[in-house]
Amino acid sequence: MHNPQDILTMAYRQPVMQDQLTLLQERECQIPGSVQYQIKRYRKHPQWSLDDVGMLVYHFRQNEPARNYVELRFCISGNRYCSKKDIECDACKLSASPACMERVETVDTLSFRFQAVHLSQFARPLRTDSAPGGRPPISDEILDFRHGSSFSKTLSLCGRTRIVLEAILNHPYTDSLENIYINAQSQMLLLYSLECMLGEREVEGFQCKFLSNEADREKIVKAREILLQHIGEPLTIKELSRKAAINECYLKKGFKEMFGATIFDFYQGQRMEHARYLLYEKGLSVTDVSVMLGYSSISHFSTAFKKHTGLKPCELLLH
Repeated sequence: MHNPQDILTMAYRQPVMQDQLTLLQERECQIPGSVQYQIKRYRKHPQWSLDDVGMLVYHFRQNEPARNYVELRFCISGNRYCSKKDIECDACKLSASPACMERVETVDTLSFRFQAVHLSQFARPLRTDSAPGGRPPISDEILDFRHGSSFSKTLSLCGRTRIVLEAILNHPYTDSLENIYINAQSQMLLLYSLECMLGEREVEGFQCKFLSNEADREKIVKAREILLQHIGEPLTIKELSRKAAINECYLKKGFKEMFGATIFDFYQGQRMEHARYLLYEKGLSVTDVSVMLGYSSISHFSTAFKKHTGLKPCELLLH
């Protein structure tokens, strides 16, 4: 049986005793048909010296396919958070005092478990000519669980992965919207982890040559984060490129190649999912939601919402 090393033990390079662990916060959720995630925040022991590490765990059971999964594990140390679990003190809320006495140095562990039924949708159909020698790319072997034995692989944390992990640890969302957000971010972690594990892109290289530069890829990722942060404040391409510090043409081409959608289509999709949440989960009125999302008229909002969901906002409220 494959028993991968505990991520904290990997980061500390020796076993961590339970009496050394002080749990400050914990979040755990199973998103049906997608990902199961767990985030734990510990108070960092004064004598700890830890590395930031990641790991991909491939769990395979030939005779029990329902138990197959891929899990991503990460350990991030050195962040500082308010020690008050649910309600930060006023100084922390306003960032008024970086030296606030309520802030403590922490160690964050994160795990994201993807079931086989979810991952198989991303694998390409099995073809004998899909790779030299008739063997499919190893990414497809993993996603479709064609690799015949369990294994674990240490991952180096590239800049893109760190940006996503930072976003997951410090996002403003709660309840259902938090699940939507973490689900989206976990897909990016899976992509970056597979790229890291397989080295440079094993199939087609980036068509946009500038994306071979990691700094430019990080700027595209930053642009995506900015869009998510301004979900109710539409930005022009010019404004977005300035905030992300990248040329407008590079931004448009790079975004489409990395995320498979134009900036407008991605942003509209996120806006409409946010609108669906506000209408259905929070019970806000159509008028309030259209204003919150920056629409000049209810009719424009209603048209955009129906194009994305197939329903008018008022029809959604009847379901």
